[in-house]
Amino acid sequence: MPAAPQSTAPIGVFDSGVGGLTVLHELLVALPQEDFLYLGDCARFPYGDRAPAELQAFSRQIADVLLERGAKLIVVACNSATSSALEHLAAYVAEGGHAVDVIGVVGPESNLAVARTRNGRIGVLATPATVASGAYERAVLASDPLVKLTTVACPQLARISQDGAPITEDDVDLARTYCGPLREAGVDTAILGCTHYPFVGALLQRLLGPQVTLITSGTAIARRVQHALSTRELATPRSGEGRYSFLCTGDAAAFVEVGSRFLQLPMAAVEQIELPTEVPA
Repeated sequence: MPAAPQSTAPIGVFDSGVGGLTVLHELLVALPQEDFLYLGDCARFPYGDRAPAELQAFSRQIADVLLERGAKLIVVACNSATSSALEHLAAYVAEGGHAVDVIGVVGPESNLAVARTRNGRIGVLATPATVASGAYERAVLASDPLVKLTTVACPQLARISQDGAPITEDDVDLARTYCGPLREAGVDTAILGCTHYPFVGALLQRLLGPQVTLITSGTAIARRVQHALSTRELATPRSGEGRYSFLCTGDAAAFVEVGSRFLQLPMAAVEQIELPTEVPA
């Protein structure tokens, strides 16, 4: 039986790449005294066109790494993985005897969007895997069944952010195509259903208009994490600033170069790790 998590242990956070650093940024601001361990699975980016079985397998592998390093809570800072693997991963962690909560980004985002909308029309921009899962429809309509939801799959939008290259006119045209259905639907609130999308948040805001409120994962999830730590009595007793460290499965130097723009804080050395190349059943 695994040992019970310690309050001084780190909070584990993972994503398919650097996008989840937008979530980590909000967590570092909201919970400055906590330690964090972030894992970016850059070698297998993107997750947005992966099958649910793959995302479930990837999530198990990553959870094993975070748990081996003592994580007291796991944040799935990836909308695709949350949509396809959150319940599966929570069950896997529990079956392994770990008293560790697993929190995803879809639920908090959806609840915040419902609270913010004024006209009851909400849009979602997300990866194909997230859209196919129907996770946002379930979460939003569970919060308010009268909301009118417009969902758009954006298969290329995450790559603009992950590459870190300057935004081109072709990128703008692509984003304009994705935003078109939301403008036509008259949404006043739009969920950015991928942690990479805040990188192009200014572009999306311009295309959708200033009257549309953008909802991101980072701003929505910090309160859920605080509640989970309080419920489990796992909030660190330390005062002052905690530490944060990084693992990645891809090029560590590239991760730092692009990731520092997402995190907006200094990034120390990144430890490169390898995960099994074959996807377990």
